[in-house]
Amino acid sequence: MLWSEVYRPKRCEDIIGQDAVIRYLVSFADAGSVPHMIISGPHGTGKTVAVECLAKRLYGENWEANTTCLSAADLLGRGRSALETDERFAQIYRKDQSLIVNFKYVVKWYASMRPLDADFKLMVFEDAEGLTFEAQQALRRTMERYSATCRFIFVTTRPSAIIPAIASRCLPLFFAPLESALIRTRLAEILAAEAATCPADDIDLIVHAARGDLRRAITYLQIVAGAGEEIDLAEVARSETSNVATSAFEALRAGNFAAARSIAESLMIEYGLPAREVVGELRRAVRREYNHPALAIALADADCQLGHNANDFVQINALLARIAREVSSEESTAAL
Repeated sequence: MLWSEVYRPKRCEDIIGQDAVIRYLVSFADAGSVPHMIISGPHGTGKTVAVECLAKRLYGENWEANTTCLSAADLLGRGRSALETDERFAQIYRKDQSLIVNFKYVVKWYASMRPLDADFKLMVFEDAEGLTFEAQQALRRTMERYSATCRFIFVTTRPSAIIPAIASRCLPLFFAPLESALIRTRLAEILAAEAATCPADDIDLIVHAARGDLRRAITYLQIVAGAGEEIDLAEVARSETSNVATSAFEALRAGNFAAARSIAESLMIEYGLPAREVVGELRRAVRREYNHPALAIALADADCQLGHNANDFVQINALLARIAREVSSEESTAAL
């Protein structure tokens, strides 16, 4: 079994590295009053499990009956045929209606269900960045109608994808990437519990490769501990998105800004990466291909702007333009 599931937190107190946010969630549960929320942050920082722990603390044994989790990909990403064949929506789906109309039916049906021994229920939208503008507009009216008996929680890696009409009704909570020391301590605890060993150098590489993603770190740890032989952790950590980011940088060096922009946007749209992870992938490509202080500053500035919830697409396009300017300027100077 995957160690990331075996050591998945069961209570709010088990979630590490997010003390400030967890204090809010615990106080909401203990007071029996939960606002609408947008829970954002990179992958592997505890967003989904925090909502699950909140529900358990709030409802006890009835937490599953009072919590509805819907994936934006399930509802909107696969089209009407997916809704028609999904047994969860079989009684709600209307074949003669559009996808958005069916989305409204599904959300309204779940929101109108009476909570069990509670004043309100929780409706959780995972991967909420996948909700289209039309879907969010429809959802806004449902939120207004059922706010007394249903609290809506949007879990996303890209909070800027949530329209202002919904964002203004929600409390934003941000799950930050975990510090390296916390990840290293947690990995040591898991190794002790599994009676396994891993060289200290490999632990350092795992922590570096995880980049604040605890789930990824635990996955890498299980791979290394179970390999039984020396493996190339750098090769394991290299992903398809890293190759895509490299191709975006190569397009910039070739002077094809439109292609680079299209590739970078595909990382957010098709691969589902938040903009800060796209910056991270570009950073690694820059280090390998064109390590230069000016580009390091440009990447840092973009990361800072995105950390303050600036628009993802605007900032990524601005970053690409800045990289193109720096690269062309430097190469022109070298040619003189």
